[in-house]
Amino acid sequence: MVVKEYVTYNQVHQLCQEAAPRILADFQPQLMIAIGGGGYVPARILRSFLKQPGSSNIPIQAIGLSLYEQLPSTHPSAADSPGEVEQPGTKVMRTQWLDLTSLGEMKNLVGKRILIVDEVDDTRTTLEYAVKELEKDVELARQKLGYEGEKTKFSIFVLHNKNKEKKGQLPEDMLDENRYLAARTVPDVWICYPWEATDIEEHDALAARQTIT
Repeated sequence: MVVKEYVTYNQVHQLCQEAAPRILADFQPQLMIAIGGGGYVPARILRSFLKQPGSSNIPIQAIGLSLYEQLPSTHPSAADSPGEVEQPGTKVMRTQWLDLTSLGEMKNLVGKRILIVDEVDDTRTTLEYAVKELEKDVELARQKLGYEGEKTKFSIFVLHNKNKEKKGQLPEDMLDENRYLAARTVPDVWICYPWEATDIEEHDALAARQTIT
């Protein structure tokens, strides 16, 4: 049986507000990269809380990665609910990426402190892919630009980290330097975010009966 937990927009807003002071203190990001589609809303909310008096908004760029696949409702894991249930896939697919042909765009990444934002750390496969590929692309851009300044540093923020064995791995220095932040660590349940809802009032009513915040 698939156990589902429902999260509201208000809860997402509150999680971002709560995490912002630590992000400012520990990461001091100069740029955010949102992983679509779950990272878009948290990144935009975070930007409001990360803005400092007299400074400009932190730019947000977007990448799209897909790991999940649709399984028909006849699959055993979908037997408890009608329709289709998403299950973790095994291969990361790029649906949107940075323009690697534009050195001007890549220059904005080189030597910066970059915060990668997503909604959930499930198997960690997507986050591993994002970090590795972004590090590789930024290094290529650095070489092409002949940049010899500070190294680009990536950090991660997710709303929820599922307490489970991970298939993907993050760089040791990222973990050692506390450049990974989950607003909440939760059991291994299916988290339903409000931007996935087709009936937001029903979604919020279901969320009122749940415990994840």
